Amino acid sequence: MRLETLLPLGKVDPGLRTPETPLDIWSVGENARLLEEIGYGGLVVEETKDDPFVLLALAAAQSTRLRLTTGVSIAFPRSPTVMALSAWTMQKLSHGRFTLGLGSQVRGHIQRRYGMAWAPPGPWMREYVAAVRAVWDCWQNGTPLNFEGEHYKLSLMVPLFNAGPIEHPQIPVHLASVNTYMCGVAGEVADGIRPHPVCTPSYIEEVMLPAVRKGAAKAGRELDSFRVCMKPLVASARTDEELVPKIRDARARIAFYASTPGYVAAFEHLGLGDLAAEARALSKEQRWEELPVLIDDTILDQFAVIGTYGEIGDKLLARYGNIVTDVEFSIAVRDDRDRETLAGLAKTLQNADDSAARATITGTAGAGGQTR
Repeated sequence: MRLETLLPLGKVDPGLRTPETPLDIWSVGENARLLEEIGYGGLVVEETKDDPFVLLALAAAQSTRLRLTTGVSIAFPRSPTVMALSAWTMQKLSHGRFTLGLGSQVRGHIQRRYGMAWAPPGPWMREYVAAVRAVWDCWQNGTPLNFEGEHYKLSLMVPLFNAGPIEHPQIPVHLASVNTYMCGVAGEVADGIRPHPVCTPSYIEEVMLPAVRKGAAKAGRELDSFRVCMKPLVASARTDEELVPKIRDARARIAFYASTPGYVAAFEHLGLGDLAAEARALSKEQRWEELPVLIDDTILDQFAVIGTYGEIGDKLLARYGNIVTDVEFSIAVRDDRDRETLAGLAKTLQNADDSAARATITGTAGAGGQTR
């Protein structure tokens, strides 16, 4: 299993309020070096409060082995050519360590935060990835740019704006996914999916991966190297007492996600459709502080992995070891003791064999996750 993390280390953003520990962009390079020394496989940057490509550039300049991924960058507000150039530049800077993670965002944000017209995101994303790859093909192989779809028509690439070939042109593309249509698109055109934190193991295995396999079959693709990169909701601390605020934040995050229509399928899968409807009603009235009350302990345990530092590594493997190839996790490093703890957790998780997860992805796993 490959291990990656967001910054700041140990982050669980409540979603409903300002996080207690905001990201310090001046520490990104230092943290990238720390993660590399500890033995981490990758660093992921999301697009919320800072530009992900700027942050990854800082990390790339201070590391040599760490995989660097946008997890995720919002696709549609950027033209495919703009996105292609950002990714191409990151791949050059990192000497081939970059993965382009793309997300569609939900209707309200596309319309009201980005000021754009909305269209069905699955077909749009399929076309978007193809357009980005057409630009890359033009730069790398000199293929004339001649892409035409419903949303994009690209036919001009003059020498001044041609980024030219690079040493590592094969940039993996991962898609943020929840619903089956986007999973199918990922199977058709992408190299991996990044399930949303609300996607439980059963939802990934029973709903998402069959859609991925269907999409891959449609496109005549194999899934042998396809990756499932999970960002689970985690509440972890040194002691049970220190766990209390972490659990509070996880509960708030689940409630926030329950209020979002784009994630309702993951809640309905567990019979929680009524909960999602109630959370959505509260959010429309901006009654944010009432949302976490909806998440009782049973629901909390369904969505979040909770445990002390001594427990959390084994709990993550138990829940996700047979489902995902990459997992996102970290703890806050305040002193040498925390550094040693995180190094030990990184070793535990990354020593885990991912063959069972690989069999689950390709559909060759039998009962109990055994390869057949």
